[in-house]
Amino acid sequence: MHLDEVPGSGRPGDGRTDLGAVRDVSRAVSAAHLFIYLAPESAQEAAELGVTDRGAAYLAFRSAAMGAVPWQVTLAAFYNFSPRAVRAMAGVWDAAPPERWQAARFLAAGRAMRRVDAQLTDDRLAEARSLIDPVLAGADYAGKVLAAANASVALPGDPLVALWQQITVAREWRGDAHLVVLADNGLGPCDCLVLHTATDRLPTALARATRRWDDEEWAAATSRLVARGWIGPDAAITEAGRAARERMEVETDQHCAALWEPIGTAGARRFASLIAPIADAFTAAEAVQAAHGRQDAG
Repeated sequence: MHLDEVPGSGRPGDGRTDLGAVRDVSRAVSAAHLFIYLAPESAQEAAELGVTDRGAAYLAFRSAAMGAVPWQVTLAAFYNFSPRAVRAMAGVWDAAPPERWQAARFLAAGRAMRRVDAQLTDDRLAEARSLIDPVLAGADYAGKVLAAANASVALPGDPLVALWQQITVAREWRGDAHLVVLADNGLGPCDCLVLHTATDRLPTALARATRRWDDEEWAAATSRLVARGWIGPDAAITEAGRAARERMEVETDQHCAALWEPIGTAGARRFASLIAPIADAFTAAEAVQAAHGRQDAG
């Protein structure tokens, strides 16, 4: 299906959102959210809570909205992590309760955004909230575990961080929807990770280190994907594999079109443009840091 097959009149709130706009706003939401996993502020806040292992801190920060759930619940919600990876979070709720992890996450987000000067004007913040708030208020959270958990979290008083939390809800909503699509296509937790690394968008070494699938499990997933014709014997993605990945992304877009119905095509694209400065600020800061690194090396 072509990305624009679902029509939209271009008026905010027209109740229709074309799939091109869904893809655009989803990318913008993901980009504006993802800095939290790499920002040094997150590691610093986790250390303040007594946890210095980055894997355990990631799991605690991201699952804190669900409350003090056992690691098995986090495993079910995160999908592409191995059980041995998620067991690493054992003890994080003893170090600090989930509400303190959530508060620390908000502190890290605010500190990181201000470090890179990702501040939005009051007008942009207000307009962005006027668009995302009705989207999330009208969302169907059935089967959307991480999105529902984050939607239940009280928004902080900091307007910039409050917007970021609303962005987080939207990001997790799409992620939850994507897991349904993966399962429906028979793509298991390790399989989807192997397919992702085959695109060269995620380094295999990083995926293996963070998700912790062992050699036997990784090889079995690779064999299943080779049998489906989605990757070759050299582990490179095939044209059939690329087509399958894109089909699953379109299926996810179709699922997510309903999420953005309250503001329609124009509203979704406007929201994407309003939050773009967040990701842009981090990209610019990384470029400056890389340039300084090259100068120091020279």
